Amino acid sequence: MRIHSVRVRNFKTLRDVHMREIPNFAVLIGANGTGKTTFIDVFGFLRDSLIHNVRTAVQKRAGFAQLVSRGRERECIEIELKVELDFAAKKKRLVTYEVQIAEQDRKILVRRERLSWKRGSYGRPFNFIDFTDGAGEAIPEGFDAFTEQTREEDLKREHQALDSPDILALKGLGQFKRFDAASQLRELIEGWSVSDFHISDARIEPDAAPAEHLSETGDNLALYAQFLSENHPAIFADLLRKMAERIPGIAEVAPEDTGDGRVLLRFRDAAFDKGFIARAVSDGTIKMFAYLALLADPDPHPLLCIEEPENQLYPSLLPILAEEFAAYAARRRNNAQVFVTTHSPDFLNAVPLGSIYWISKKDGFSVIDRAADDAQLQALIDVGDKPGWLWREGLFKGADPG
Repeated sequence: MRIHSVRVRNFKTLRDVHMREIPNFAVLIGANGTGKTTFIDVFGFLRDSLIHNVRTAVQKRAGFAQLVSRGRERECIEIELKVELDFAAKKKRLVTYEVQIAEQDRKILVRRERLSWKRGSYGRPFNFIDFTDGAGEAIPEGFDAFTEQTREEDLKREHQALDSPDILALKGLGQFKRFDAASQLRELIEGWSVSDFHISDARIEPDAAPAEHLSETGDNLALYAQFLSENHPAIFADLLRKMAERIPGIAEVAPEDTGDGRVLLRFRDAAFDKGFIARAVSDGTIKMFAYLALLADPDPHPLLCIEEPENQLYPSLLPILAEEFAAYAARRRNNAQVFVTTHSPDFLNAVPLGSIYWISKKDGFSVIDRAADDAQLQALIDVGDKPGWLWREGLFKGADPG
């Protein structure tokens, strides 16, 4: 399962943007305030809407008036994903998920929600879900019930009504395996990780508790490291090997039970016997370990969104980190995508042109361009230039690295 394209309308500065031909590893660049963080937040908004409800997701972002694009207050926020899903015989199909969010009488509601599949370039789509204001129809069959010969009149539809118009039909129907497409897409979105990593959170010594994934803030880093070391020792050993290669002098990283119900991380420098707890090591060391641990997850997230990973890291580590992200997205077992925003030309130098998109502003709203579509950029890369160099020279128009 993976995202092929994202179209967003009326979401803050994203009045109408369309990101197409998205690879497994995508990097967004742009000057401050152009909309990189806003674009990443679209994924967080969808995940919050699904896990909770749309009203909660809107309130988390200070309300509809703050979320909708300026001048479009009476219109819907619209998000469209084209996503590749699996079906019988290991084949894949590209489905379209569309959702429109509105405010009416000071209440947030899902105005329209549709999940559809089209057999070809022409003709009407089959709507697995077609809901308006909390009620609509859904097709219960799995993907294997659809063939090129399937007729509209042959499809069985069920009328469904949700408990509230601020609940996604994808949430209500996706819990039932008989609604195959909805179930797959719900699973995909619930598994997204939109990183909001904080160094201070990663240094804490949390109470002992299960932690099978690294949290989005990194506040359970010690617990997650303990989980890896105890349940996946080979993966943890590989993580430590990479850490020793990336951070000179680091000989060992070990989770340690304090004896009072807490777990800490101890980093041992090759020159010392006992080592240092997480509170005493550098920001860069903590951050590199957290990213490598995230990428080592035995049950990978289908989508990782990471903002400005270069902060607190030495410039020499950034090309290595870019390669780690690309390798994670390329592993067949992961079946994952990675979105990264960056201000670092050093990081960008290790990214292929086909993975780069740049965001700029036109008339106060965001515009997204695909670097591989720019003939001048492609020609310069073909003769040996690096994307980061070209960015510094101002050839990604409107995307000053600062």
